[in-house]
Amino acid sequence: MSQMIKNCIFLLLALAAPAVHGQILKDTAAISLLKEGVDDIYGFRFSEARQTARKLSEVYPDHPVLYLYNGMLTYWSNHPLTPMSQAADLYEKDMTTCISLCEKEQDQNNYAEYLLSNLGARGMLLMYYADNNLQSKINPMVMDTYRYIRKSFNYATVYPDFNFFTGLYNYYREAYPEAHPIYKVLAFLFPKGDKVKGIAEMQNAALNSIMLKAEAYSFMSYIFMNFENNYQRALPYTKGLYDLYPANSPYRTGYIKNLLLLRKYDEAEDVMKTTRNGNGNKYFMAQMSIFNGIIQEKKYRNHELAEKYYNKGISELSAFGYYGHDASSYAYFGLSRISGSRDDKQNRKTFRKMANELSYYRNINFDD
Repeated sequence: MSQMIKNCIFLLLALAAPAVHGQILKDTAAISLLKEGVDDIYGFRFSEARQTARKLSEVYPDHPVLYLYNGMLTYWSNHPLTPMSQAADLYEKDMTTCISLCEKEQDQNNYAEYLLSNLGARGMLLMYYADNNLQSKINPMVMDTYRYIRKSFNYATVYPDFNFFTGLYNYYREAYPEAHPIYKVLAFLFPKGDKVKGIAEMQNAALNSIMLKAEAYSFMSYIFMNFENNYQRALPYTKGLYDLYPANSPYRTGYIKNLLLLRKYDEAEDVMKTTRNGNGNKYFMAQMSIFNGIIQEKKYRNHELAEKYYNKGISELSAFGYYGHDASSYAYFGLSRISGSRDDKQNRKTFRKMANELSYYRNINFDD
């Protein structure tokens, strides 16, 4: 379920959600302000984004979209958002408040907007729960959210943006149980999907939706890297996000990772050289330690320095719990390879086992 639905607020800000305390949809000035604010959030210009939130709250107090906007701001300004973060409770409160407001308003004339808001808030919560392996919260919400996702199929012709949701369902309904067999039994409870159709729908969302380009790009890169094992097809999406939002550390990380998987070590190193301190983001810098290890191992064949970088990254990521497991697995795969080159069979086996236990997708191992 990890990252099945991510930051759907892009769509919701454009379509404005329910007619509570006024219609943002009909206010072109508010729409323009919202677009600017969202762009600031993705560009990591958080001070400017907070100013936008204050301006919008003066005109549309307690509007559901404001809770989504504030949740998005909380998520990105505290990335990675973990249960230990002081901002985690505020994030959950904003999303649940949005859901509650949307479900109280059932005006059928504006149901499409209500549905989008509801899905958006639920999607953001599912993303947070999945990223932190909060399984006890994931399962109940998945079951409850499913009925709203199915309703989105009825509105795909109303707004192309709904193709984002239908595409996610069609693709992940088939791909996720294939990658994680433990979910096959659960998958039987839901109607079958269509991976090819799902990709086409998300591509349509990327081309024709009002504000979902970044999100569609993000998911397309994720799918091609982790499920399709087609790193070349992922590259236009990771590079596109990096070009659009160079200050966004997760997008920068995704681009570097994609380059390394394609063995474009010179290009990856060039991007990494432009990175100083990741805006003080310790999680981002921990990943850079591991990527530096890959560069040293693969490009320079300096196993001793690579080993130091790998161990440094593992140590730094330990503070982030489950959130850091996947990145840590890259380091353990590297340590396993280095042990093998030294004919250290025991550590080669031990590190490989640790890597497989931590890895979300075992094909992402940076082996030759």
